[in-house]
Amino acid sequence: MYILNQTIQTKKKHVCGSDQWKIIRVGADIKLECCQCHRIIMLPSYELDKKIKTSQKN
Repeated sequence: MYILNQTIQTKKKHVCGSDQWKIIRVGADIKLECCQCHRIIMLPSYELDKKIKTSQKN
């Protein structure tokens, strides 16, 4: 389960070199913001489950 403002780490790095993402919207799709370059992406929750490495509650 994902919570707003939770920080997650993905298995694969983003183009900017960071693998840390902040959750900014939760629902059927989850909106993520890169912690380094602040790019925003949206993924279905089932797809994010496959890409996640670790999560931290903030």
